[in-house]
Amino acid sequence: MEDIKMVDLKAQYAKLKPELDAAFSAVMESMEFINGPQVSNFARSLEDYLQVQHAIPCANGTDALQIALMALQLPAGAEVIVPSFNYVSGAEVVALLGLKPVFADVLADTFTIDPASVKKIITPATAAIIPVHLFGQGAPMQEIMEIAHEHNLFVIEDNAQSLGAVYVRPDEHEVRLGTIGHIGTTSFFPSKPLGGMGDGGAVFTNDNKLAEIIRKIANHGQSEKYKFSTVGVNSRLDTLQAAMLDVKIKYVDEYNEARQEIARFYDNAFADTPAIQAPHRFKQSSHVYHQYTITVAPAVRDSLKSHLRDNHIPSMVYYPEPLHLQEAYTYLGYKSGDFPVSEVLSQSVLSLPMHSELKEDQLTYICQNILDFMNNNG
Repeated sequence: MEDIKMVDLKAQYAKLKPELDAAFSAVMESMEFINGPQVSNFARSLEDYLQVQHAIPCANGTDALQIALMALQLPAGAEVIVPSFNYVSGAEVVALLGLKPVFADVLADTFTIDPASVKKIITPATAAIIPVHLFGQGAPMQEIMEIAHEHNLFVIEDNAQSLGAVYVRPDEHEVRLGTIGHIGTTSFFPSKPLGGMGDGGAVFTNDNKLAEIIRKIANHGQSEKYKFSTVGVNSRLDTLQAAMLDVKIKYVDEYNEARQEIARFYDNAFADTPAIQAPHRFKQSSHVYHQYTITVAPAVRDSLKSHLRDNHIPSMVYYPEPLHLQEAYTYLGYKSGDFPVSEVLSQSVLSLPMHSELKEDQLTYICQNILDFMNNNG
């Protein structure tokens, strides 16, 4: 059996090597490393894939969130609601821009932002909500958009982990995640559903005015050469990354389908073990399994992780401490017990190896080790 990896980028590259090497060579021949034609080509490919009017590439997923917030031109000190059970990027850019992060709890089954929690924390200062489509599936966007409409709030979708997933509206019309709110963002970090060979990100919207502002902000606020109409940042997607991504975007659905098949293998293996909670499927969203995250009793989670490590099986805890308890955000005055679902999840989640190159013998070995441990300790 081959070594098991959490994400196997080398095997993925091997399958696409001729195409990726040709794309790389084309950029090297042109020497157009900044804003080469591959950047606009990839932007069009992304627009076509997402069925969105505007896709603006940028340097990374965190920049995408920052640029999106800057484009909204929110007043200083305005409140922006973000889920506590999440990576730090959303809260980080809110704070960096002189805005106030306000944390919300998440749903116990899907781990995505809880609309009921959002409703409780809206104040006259609330300006925006950043729902995160976590681990591969969507947040409850219908409810979030209804709340936003009622209170005149902006919605920025963080779709870094769920590119390619589909959301089913109440009228049964299907749309890609990231295209429902006022602005969507994503990351092309190598392990993401559409991963580059380094950092990268994008912002997307169907709003022409917002798209114009976003493009300016991502390029120093420049409206034309040496004319700066707004304060911006330097956040460009490198031509090399765009060229690689324009190859890989053709295979996103194939990768997502492979991960879905692997998720079914895990589901079947754990179906008769109540001590292991497999990922819940939100009925309004497909799931592309950026992560396959189980929950187990907090008392055994770390021991299970150690058992897997001792048997050469990688696993990860996303996320070991919710944001409202992180040292960086103590100034906001949150305390233990404020968001009980986020706090319990941080003690009970465990993400298993998940990538399109996993083989059946590897999956069998992973599942057997987990089941053996849980039967003895669960």
